[in-house]
Amino acid sequence: MSTPPTPPSSETSRSPRNAAARARIGDLLLRDGAVTQEQLQEALGKQKSSGKLLGEVMVEAGLINSGQLVHTLAESLGVKGVQLRHGLMDPALLKVIGQDEAERLRVMPLFKVHGTMTVAMAEPQSLPTIDRLRQLTGCRVRPVLALEAEIRDFIKRYAGDDVDVDAFLTSLAETDVEVVEREQIDEDPDASLDRMVEGSPIVNLVNVAMLTAIKDGASDLHIEPDKKSTRIRYRVDGVLRDLMSPPPGMHSAIVSRVKVIGKMDIAEKRLPQEGRVRLVADGQDIDLRVSSMPTLLGEKLVVRVLDKRNLRVRMEDLGFRTEALESFKTMLHQPHGLVLVTGPTGSGKTTTLYSGLDLLRSPEHNIVTVEDPVEYQLDLINQIQVNEQVGLSFAKALRSILRQDPDVIMIGEIRDHETARVAVQAALTGHLVLATLHTNDAPGAVARLLDMGIEPYLLSGALNGVVAQRLARTVCPHCKTKYYPTEDALADAEIPDMSGKPFARGTGCAKCHNSGMLGRCGLYEVMEISPALRRFVHRGAASHEIREAWQKEGGRTLRQEGVEIAQRGDCSLEEILRVTHNDDLSEPEEGTDPPSAEQRRAAG
Repeated sequence: MSTPPTPPSSETSRSPRNAAARARIGDLLLRDGAVTQEQLQEALGKQKSSGKLLGEVMVEAGLINSGQLVHTLAESLGVKGVQLRHGLMDPALLKVIGQDEAERLRVMPLFKVHGTMTVAMAEPQSLPTIDRLRQLTGCRVRPVLALEAEIRDFIKRYAGDDVDVDAFLTSLAETDVEVVEREQIDEDPDASLDRMVEGSPIVNLVNVAMLTAIKDGASDLHIEPDKKSTRIRYRVDGVLRDLMSPPPGMHSAIVSRVKVIGKMDIAEKRLPQEGRVRLVADGQDIDLRVSSMPTLLGEKLVVRVLDKRNLRVRMEDLGFRTEALESFKTMLHQPHGLVLVTGPTGSGKTTTLYSGLDLLRSPEHNIVTVEDPVEYQLDLINQIQVNEQVGLSFAKALRSILRQDPDVIMIGEIRDHETARVAVQAALTGHLVLATLHTNDAPGAVARLLDMGIEPYLLSGALNGVVAQRLARTVCPHCKTKYYPTEDALADAEIPDMSGKPFARGTGCAKCHNSGMLGRCGLYEVMEISPALRRFVHRGAASHEIREAWQKEGGRTLRQEGVEIAQRGDCSLEEILRVTHNDDLSEPEEGTDPPSAEQRRAAG
């Protein structure tokens, strides 16, 4: 059966001279085996009713992906095609054309190389558009094909950029465009490492990756070796997302460039290393912590982004419920004692501690911290960086701090018996001690310290309270919609009376990378030690006993706090259940007694 010609559409009417070529898109996809005859006929029918381009209809239907569409369109027009992604363009060039003109012409400038500007265009054979670009830029124009939707998306991403990109990025060399498109580096990467690192493709790629991570509010940037490419991802709102995939031959050069920035030894590839660098982006000082780790395929790098703009120090901005906030402040305003903040890595414990220090800092107080590492520098606070290589551990630093007449001491993390013992002794001898601990919930902090060998009678006298916390992703306001959770989800949340009532979630859009989530909020479980709870701690009671007694006093668990946030429509119920899934600790079997503090310590 012969394939009917593609009927005229908006795709052909935009550029009459390309009508004959564009009419063959369906045939090319059919020839390449991308679609079947039946799928093509169905897509043509949808195109006629919707008025959209044939390629758009096929992508929306999932028949082909955007990469296949670009390849086919470029082949039909006899030009090169490109899929736009971060790191393949210099955002400064957009300012030369201007946002309004770029949107009108449907173009996105990529690179400027010796007077020739490579421009992604929705209509790469439009001579009037090319002539207009020559007038605006004063450059020769090299057009390449890109999807109009991607062009408009990247124009919006880069148009509002106030960063001095010219000072941040280096210009490209003549061969860089080929590297961006499809060039593979087959030679030994170590043999030409110096040349590759000096070349602007590597510098440009690393700088754009870092700038993008900073602009998008990422907490980490991951550079990982793979068999087929280098994989660069970044973590936004606690979730890793793909950023770019340079060829595998560039991996050693990328790693070396980042190591040079972080003042690390580029010759040492067998051992883990750590480095640190400060840069200015968007008018702000940004600290980057670099960590390298040898793997089977090469070195993996993680760059931690410490942006003070993401540090919400004011306690009122963290998201505490009013009653919980007042309880937390009561703990902090005690003249002495131990205040613990617990939760897994990345749950915002350090930010909560910094908010407590912000509440307490004043010229009348001597506040000293010992951290590993010092993430943010705060005024009126003396901060100490742990350095195990020279023997400066948490415990040793704490003993020295106690001879410095401190009023408030912050410990980055209680990791061992010695640190825990010094912290408790400091709290008992007239100092206010703030510290973090890794436990699932607030009552579990008591058992953890007892397991570390702290005597119950000492802990009961020192402990002011515990805050357990999590970070939950919030619903994207740009694609927010109503939905009804399953009965199982409602049962897990212990809210059967909400059956038939809608909750909120996101459907996914460009603003939230199609995740339906944008930003995060805190869940806080605040357990202030009352006289009754202090008696439970004194006799070394099990966690479930302390939890039951605390809840009888009105204590609210992390899941209860999260369910209330979901009912307000700020988070989906499934997200709350996900971040609080491990907070329900097991109860002892019926007929058995909970283990004593001595038994727990004996069990390790």
